[in-house]
Amino acid sequence: MSTLRILAIDDHEMTMLGYKFILERIAFDGYTIIVDTANSYESGKKLIENSANSFKYDILFLDVQLFAPNEDQPYSGEDLGILARKIVPESKIVYMSSFSDNYRINSILKTVDPDGYLVKTDIDPKTLEDAVKTIVLNPPYYSSKALSAIRKKMSNDIDLDEKDRQILYHLSKGTKNKDLEKFIRLSPSSIENRKRHLKTLFGTENENDLALILAAKNRGFI
Repeated sequence: MSTLRILAIDDHEMTMLGYKFILERIAFDGYTIIVDTANSYESGKKLIENSANSFKYDILFLDVQLFAPNEDQPYSGEDLGILARKIVPESKIVYMSSFSDNYRINSILKTVDPDGYLVKTDIDPKTLEDAVKTIVLNPPYYSSKALSAIRKKMSNDIDLDEKDRQILYHLSKGTKNKDLEKFIRLSPSSIENRKRHLKTLFGTENENDLALILAAKNRGFI
């Protein structure tokens, strides 16, 4: 009997304990499942670093947002995934997040290349069991909403770089034009030039920013 070691990191303690309860009761032939938990970036980072020098976690379940929305925190679950890829490359990384928008999912697929992504509203005991078995035996595993976002992105013929995606994302979140430079490392004139180019790409040259956002959403970019 092999031991399957899992680390679940989520800032919501009840959610995390729920995962632990379900995961440790999965019937998986040949495996005994042990789940450790952490509720912050720093505590998760410490456990991952410690595992690099001893046992290795087989699977890391990470939330994307590891802090309350009103808190100003420098690191996210995406940052933790990037770090884990460097120090424990053999560990499988799976995201379980409330984020289901195309921008966030495809950003993580690009930066972390995870072995799975589950949108929390898709998760139930059967989904978690299927995810664990698939990730161990034949990754990747994506829940239905995550797979929908990925397929929608793959169907597009418009090629945008990271700065373009950031502009679309922050506009969709209600960020004002004058504040975009706080989030994107470009000058105001460069941002405006990119916005004009984006409107041309999406066929909204003579319309407002809302039309651009709606067109980008319909094409799966946000």
